[in-house]
Amino acid sequence: MSTDSLTRVFVYGTLMPGERNADIAARGGAFEAQPARLPGFRLLHLLPEAYPAIRPGGITDEVRGYVLTYDPSDWETALPFLDELEGVDEVPPLYTREQVNVTLEGGGVQAVWVYVYADTARLARPGVIPIPSGDWREAPHRARPRVGDR
Repeated sequence: MSTDSLTRVFVYGTLMPGERNADIAARGGAFEAQPARLPGFRLLHLLPEAYPAIRPGGITDEVRGYVLTYDPSDWETALPFLDELEGVDEVPPLYTREQVNVTLEGGGVQAVWVYVYADTARLARPGVIPIPSGDWREAPHRARPRVGDR
């Protein structure tokens, strides 16, 4: 599958259904959300930012989230909203969008986009909390610190 036709994104934090930025995911159009797991990545919670980050991890690490599948006609509208929230075009970028494979709940593997945290210097400072379960909904202090923050 070419990356041009890939219209799915794995979300694991504020973009998940029911979380504070779910409305941004919906700005691009309708999507179907399906629970999934991303193996080989570790989940971190950043404070005071109060949002998650993922980085490549070990073989036993996994991140829990959802695959959002957009209609191809909506993807071109959705992608700029997602990229902007994740700071893909910031200099330096906050996150990078990468193609990975996830395991769907109930079985099956699917190619998706995911946003991987790119500010490695930030990870060396205080306020980086590992979330061993891989489920960001278990992170402490998830409330947005200020209106307008990610």
